[in-house]
Amino acid sequence: MTGERFIPFRKTNIVTMCADEVPAEERESFEGFAELLASLLHHEFRGRLEALKDSYYPFNPDADTRTIGELSADERHQAQQRLVDELSELAEAANFERISTDDLNRAFDEESLVKVRLEADFDDFEQVLFYRRGEHTSQEEVKHLFGLRRRTIEFSNYAKVLVYVKFKDAAHFEANGKKIDDLLFKPASTIIKLFQDVPRADLEMLFPNARVRMRGIDKLLIGVPAVISGIIIVVTKLIAALLPLLLLLGFWLGVHREPVQLDHGKLLAIVAGLAAFGGYLVRQFSTFKNRKIQFMKSLSENLYFRNLDNDAGVFHHLLDAAEEEEVKEAVLAYHFLRTAERPLTAEELDGRIEGWFADKWDATFDFEVDDGVGKLRRLELVEEDERGRLSAVTLDEAKRRLDETWDNLFTYHAQPRAAKA
Repeated sequence: MTGERFIPFRKTNIVTMCADEVPAEERESFEGFAELLASLLHHEFRGRLEALKDSYYPFNPDADTRTIGELSADERHQAQQRLVDELSELAEAANFERISTDDLNRAFDEESLVKVRLEADFDDFEQVLFYRRGEHTSQEEVKHLFGLRRRTIEFSNYAKVLVYVKFKDAAHFEANGKKIDDLLFKPASTIIKLFQDVPRADLEMLFPNARVRMRGIDKLLIGVPAVISGIIIVVTKLIAALLPLLLLLGFWLGVHREPVQLDHGKLLAIVAGLAAFGGYLVRQFSTFKNRKIQFMKSLSENLYFRNLDNDAGVFHHLLDAAEEEEVKEAVLAYHFLRTAERPLTAEELDGRIEGWFADKWDATFDFEVDDGVGKLRRLELVEEDERGRLSAVTLDEAKRRLDETWDNLFTYHAQPRAAKA
């Protein structure tokens, strides 16, 4: 089965769903096992959080602590690469899917739900990573035919979207004739953001250097009335007001033989005509600016309500999501191996879990059987025969081994540093 790897149930729901299928006398023991397993994995993820914070610190724009020593250019590059690697691994652990460059380019071409045309210069980026999780189809009622009618459209929506962007340094922008003070971002900066409920066709609005541009229909809505009203003003007011002035100019050039007298009334008419034409130009400029402000307001409102977290705060969201996924995968793998009537291959285990969710819970996803079994192997909670078939240890034995792992962890951390080395 292909598709989303994300398991669309909470960790506590998964434990309850599995516990409901074991005998009543084993339920409490199974829940204790799941809690102990979750605690061990939580401890492991705490170490990953510290590694992420250390890698990100040199690039954190909100750091409020002092830095001891400066990193060399090579050290900064290595730290940046560690950050990208650890962030990618964490997103994969949380069952996020990588969004390809082709998908990002397609978002700029597809019709957006947010009626704003955006442009982003990909050449501004040194590195771009987009991840998404929880794809589903949604419906929304939109206006068309200039707002006279409404229609319902279907579109693909992402529950979560992770954005990582590293901008090029100042020399790049200066070489391309861009003023540093006019940029909406800081050159060489690193931006990490997490968004929710993002339509696939609106991915372009998540780029930090996205610029609002007029769509063709908007140019017509502004341009056509502007041209028509401009012609009317020129014909009815400006030409009539400037006619005496044109005749006077023709007399001076020898084209018109009869002299022209510019009295007070004609001068007032000329001033009124010029004022009317100037007012028309000001109105058209204001209409254009107001339209652009409306687009920017629409974009800002959409980003405001979709933004979940920024910078270092994103790590906590991802770590929590990754930890949940790891626990769910391990609990499901252990439960289905323990309750199977015979040892199972990894493929058989995968099919049973996916089939159970499809039949009983109307949920389809691609269960990460290798991840689930891998954690059980590492914690010695499964046994494997010579044919590669898997079976789970008993509940009591599983809890004993997890307790032993905890004791070893505490013993290790209690040792002096020299003894650990």
